[in-house]
Amino acid sequence: MATTLPPASTGATTASIDLAVTGMTCASCAARIEKRLNRLTGAEASVNYATEIAHVRFDPATVNAADLVAAVESVGYGAVLPTVVAEPVAGARVESAAERHVAELRQRLVVSAILAAPALALSMIPPLQFRNWQWLVLTLASPVVVWGALPFHRAALKNLRHGAATMDTLISVGTGAAYGYSLWALFFGHAGEPGMTMAFTLTVSRSSGGEHLYLEVAAAVTTLILAGRYFEARAKRRAGEALRSLLELGAKDVAVLDASGDERRIPIVELAVGDLFVVRPGEKIATDGVVQSGSSAIDTSLVTGESVPAEVAAGDEVIGATLNVGGRLVVRATRVGADTA
Repeated sequence: MATTLPPASTGATTASIDLAVTGMTCASCAARIEKRLNRLTGAEASVNYATEIAHVRFDPATVNAADLVAAVESVGYGAVLPTVVAEPVAGARVESAAERHVAELRQRLVVSAILAAPALALSMIPPLQFRNWQWLVLTLASPVVVWGALPFHRAALKNLRHGAATMDTLISVGTGAAYGYSLWALFFGHAGEPGMTMAFTLTVSRSSGGEHLYLEVAAAVTTLILAGRYFEARAKRRAGEALRSLLELGAKDVAVLDASGDERRIPIVELAVGDLFVVRPGEKIATDGVVQSGSSAIDTSLVTGESVPAEVAAGDEVIGATLNVGGRLVVRATRVGADTA
């Protein structure tokens, strides 16, 4: 994967960067990536599965951002720079990708549920088992195990190529074993004989094993896991929408004070740590900072939910995107961009 990397934010001896990781399906994926990044000399990483972000602090003298991306890709995942979701075009791109993922999972879940339900009923309720019913169950379960579980099979194969096992491996092996054994029982055992019946029991009895089918197990497990993945993806998409909505509420430009004390308005993205900026009554605070002069009341309901404005004066900290409802403030920026609250 070709990735264009901008300069990482640097300190005196270390730099830090946030990589957007793609391809993770469970917490063990995040643990594998984190372990691989931490094996790099001079790198210290923390990978968050929920946000799909790898935060890495590293020594620029021994490792660079391209090495970090290569390390993630070496264990079978993708790594790109996180998109600045505050930009309309980039935000739309992120939302579109999330919507496609959710739509794909929803389609697989709906089709799998429609096919798995009758297969489960036929396998568990003997009165429904007509002559040669088992072949209908095979017809219903096969698309679920092959097509519905395809994301799990793909992930399992990818992990196998890298000598690793994740939750997808467990799902793929489990459903594959149940489906494969059922095929053997149908074609080489006694399960395919006309008139065969199979009842649901809570006891264990000795048998040859060739007269039992587990097609409904493979179909039901696939459907339930797909349901979990779908609801998880939908929740993450809604959380992303909420965060993007919050970012849109922030200030778009700011009045910065230069060395002579004159004001000039600049885009918010050009604001740097240490800059002094002015916040007039009715304006939103551009970024996190400390009040240098002036006093006012700040509406922090956006962040804290508190409906009563909080009084601030020189020396008090303020949070970006909150509303100045009182007097004029001069604020020194302490955090900008992704580092803000």
